[in-house]
Amino acid sequence: MAHFAQIDENNVVTRVLTCDNSVLDNNGTEDENLGKQYLANIHGGTQDSWIQTSYNTISNQHKNGKTPFRGNYAGVGGTWDPVNQLFFPVKPFPSFIKDLSISDWVAPIERPTLTPEQQAQNDAGTHNWGYNWSEEEHQKDNTKGFILSDLLA
Repeated sequence: MAHFAQIDENNVVTRVLTCDNSVLDNNGTEDENLGKQYLANIHGGTQDSWIQTSYNTISNQHKNGKTPFRGNYAGVGGTWDPVNQLFFPVKPFPSFIKDLSISDWVAPIERPTLTPEQQAQNDAGTHNWGYNWSEEEHQKDNTKGFILSDLLA
């Protein structure tokens, strides 16, 4: 059963639906254009507002080792990038930027690594050090943004 995302005029995903298995071409195979036409007739919108998506593709990786399809399984509120033919999840922070290789949003600066001592504390189970993004800190100083915290504290 094929999955399709409906996008609005701003390329935002408004809903994701499945297309009936009976919508096949004369050879008995799925055809994206037939699915688009079927969904537009049943649920509205234009054929161009429906785009096929793969339930098995996440972060530009196929769960079963096959070829990834359009970056991600589309999600409501996410976006369609028509130039690169990729679905992106909801942008988590205004400063995040597109990473086409993983079809996801990434921080504008590199995440710091834990010190050997912090990692040893995590490994021992005495702490759970990690870096969380702070958009507020990044807006104050665009060379910063990750805040170190201990989730066990």
